[in-house]
Amino acid sequence: MDQDTKELNKVVSIDDSRIKNHLDGLVRSSVEETLNSMLDAEADAMCNAQRYERSADRVDNRAGHYSRKLHTKAGEVDLKVPKLRRQTFETAIIERYKRRESSIEESLIELYLAGVSVRRVENITEALWATRVSPSTVSKLNQKIYKKLEAWRNEPIVGEFPYVYLDGIMLKRSWGGEIKNVSVLVAIGVDREGFQGILSVLEGHKEDKSGWSGSLAYLKTRGLMGVKHIISDACMGLYESVGDYYPEADWQRCMVQVHRNVYNRVPSRKVKEVARMLKAIYTQESHEAALAKSVDIVGKLGDMKLPKAAGLIEEKIGETLTYYKYPTNHWVRVRSNNPLERLMREIRRRTRVVGAFPDGQSALMLAPARLRHVAGTRWGTRRYLTMDELYKPDLEVAEIARSHSPKKVRKTVGVIFLREIIRANQAKSFPSTRLVR
Repeated sequence: MDQDTKELNKVVSIDDSRIKNHLDGLVRSSVEETLNSMLDAEADAMCNAQRYERSADRVDNRAGHYSRKLHTKAGEVDLKVPKLRRQTFETAIIERYKRRESSIEESLIELYLAGVSVRRVENITEALWATRVSPSTVSKLNQKIYKKLEAWRNEPIVGEFPYVYLDGIMLKRSWGGEIKNVSVLVAIGVDREGFQGILSVLEGHKEDKSGWSGSLAYLKTRGLMGVKHIISDACMGLYESVGDYYPEADWQRCMVQVHRNVYNRVPSRKVKEVARMLKAIYTQESHEAALAKSVDIVGKLGDMKLPKAAGLIEEKIGETLTYYKYPTNHWVRVRSNNPLERLMREIRRRTRVVGAFPDGQSALMLAPARLRHVAGTRWGTRRYLTMDELYKPDLEVAEIARSHSPKKVRKTVGVIFLREIIRANQAKSFPSTRLVR
C-alpha cells in the first residue's frame, strides 16, 4: 500500500506557484478586458452610435485609440483608450493622466504613515501588485495629505481642557549640508467630558523657553482655555512659560522623570530598594502624608550614604505632588507624563526609519500624520477620565438654580463657593517644597 502511494505521488504533483501565476494572469486579463469594454461603451455613448454602425443619430466618429498602462490590485493592465474626431474623450472610469488605481495610492500613503520607509514600499508594491513604485512617487503622493494635515494642525481648539500634557522630541534634519537637531513640541489634553485629544504639534529649534513660549502662545491663540493642571518634564523655561500664558494653572512635574534622576545617583545594586522607597511616597492618602513620608525617606537615604539622591528628593519632591489637589480617582493619571510618552514612542518608532529629514517641514508633517492616525483610533474615542468630581461645584450650582428660588440660590451658592475657596486655599498652602530633615 505504501509503495502504491509513493508511485501515485510521482504521477500526481501540484505546482502551487504555477497555479498561482496562472490564476493571477486570469484575474489580470479579466480586469483588463472589463475595463476596455467599459471604455468602448463610453465612447459609443459619446458618439451616439456603436463602432462601424451607420446611423443618422451619430454625432462623432472613432479615430483609433492610444495605449496606456494602469496599476490595479490585480496587477498592471494595458488599456486601449478610444480617440474621437470631434470631441475629447473623457471617461468616468479613470482620471486623465492617472497611472494607478486610487485604492493603491491610498494604500501607499497608509504604508508610509504606518512606519514603512519609502524604499521598502518599492519592494512591497512589487510583491502585492507586480509593479514597482519608486520612492519619489511615494513622496509625491504624500504631498496630497500635507495640506489636510496643516489645516488640522491649525484648526481652532473647541471646549475646555482642564488637564494638559506637554513634551518634546528631538529629530534629525539636513540643514546647510549638515545634520542638525530639530525639536517637535507636542501637547495633548483631556477635555471636560474626559476624552483625550491632540492639541498641537509644533516645530521648535530647541526645548527651551523661547520654544515653549511659542508653543503655549500658539495654543492660546487657537483657543485653549479652562486649563487647570499642566503635566510635563522639567524642560528649560517651561515652568516660566506656563506662568506667562496660563498663570491660573498648576504645574506638575512628571514623577517618573524625578525617579530616573534619583536612580542615576544611586548604585545599581540599590536601585530596586530606592525604587520601593520612592513608590511609597505616592501611595499616601494626602499631600501632608506624602511630604512626611518623603522626609522619612530622605533621612533613610542619608543613613545609606546616598547624599546626592537624598538632596535631589529634598529639593524636587514638592514639584511632583501637585496632583493631590485634584480628585482621588484622577491621581494616577495626572501625576506623570505617561499618556503623552506613549504617543512619543509612536513618533520615534515611525521616524526611526527615516533617519535625517530633508527639512523641518517633512518632520513636522510626519509626526502629526502619525498622531492624527492614533487620534482616530480607540485612543481618541474612549473616555479616559470621569470628570464629574472635578466639576462638582458647577453641577451643584446648576441643580440648585433649577429647583430653588433666586434668594435661596444666592445663599446656597455662596456657601458652596465659600467651601470651595477654603478647600482651594488649604490645598495651596502646602508646606514648603524644601524639606527639613
